[in-house]
Order: sequence, then C-alpha cells, then structure tokens
Amino acid sequence: MTADIEELIENFALFSDWEERYRYLIDLGRTLPKLPEDKRTDESLVRGCTSKVWLHMQVNEKNMLELQADSDAHIVRGLIALLFSAYQGKTAQQASQIDIEESFARIGLDQHLSPNRRNGFFAMVEKIKAYSSLASTESVESASAS
Repeated sequence: MTADIEELIENFALFSDWEERYRYLIDLGRTLPKLPEDKRTDESLVRGCTSKVWLHMQVNEKNMLELQADSDAHIVRGLIALLFSAYQGKTAQQASQIDIEESFARIGLDQHLSPNRRNGFFAMVEKIKAYSSLASTESVESASAS
C-alpha cells in the first residue's frame, strides 16, 4: 500500500454512497500483507477492539515507524490500511503530530462507523501514539548519550 492519507481522503470523496465507500475500505484491507503468526502475540493484541487486531510496531534504522497489523474482520483490515497510510514510514515525532481524527472526519467515518468500530479504530491510534511517544523519548535519550 503506497497511498498517503490525503490521497485516500480524495479517493473516498469520489464515491457517492456509503455502500461504495465500505467496499473501497474493504478493498484497501485486502491489499495488506498477512501478519506472520509469530507477530500475533498478546503484546501486539489491541485492547478495546471488538474484533481481534494485532499491531506490531518497530522503528527502523532510519528512525521511521514500521507497522505490521492484521485483523479477523475485513472492515477492520481496511481501517488498518487507513492507519498505515497515515503513519507508516513516519518518524515518531511526525507520527505524534498527525491529526488522524480530522482525517477520519473528512472521510466521513465518524458518521458512518458503529461506536464499537470507532472505539476499536481509536484504540489502534492510541497504541500507535503510545509507541511513537516511547520511541521518540528513546531516540532523544540515545542522541543525548552519544
């Protein structure tokens, strides 16, 4: 998946009804690679999601976030794809500045997702932000120690 969040927002605007938008969201989820079984751990399980969601994160040698995730629900895989478009390949500092709520609203998901799906989406966001905050702190500390 290479589209950024702005491109996805524009793509969603092309659809006239929510049936089409849901289909597009599900299609986005189908583009995600499967998460390897060894990454489906209790630690990577996202709490607060009705569906099973595993989110594995790390910072690569260029200090960029690398996200891997999967879910047992098609629509949630689509929501994961949206998060990837916003956060994948960003530094921890860049990730902390992303206003995903605004993007979520611009797509219209704030009006058309069930409360459980919305809560699950923001549980994933909180896990990414917590990891980004920790990664940002660690990178500042290691830079200070150098």
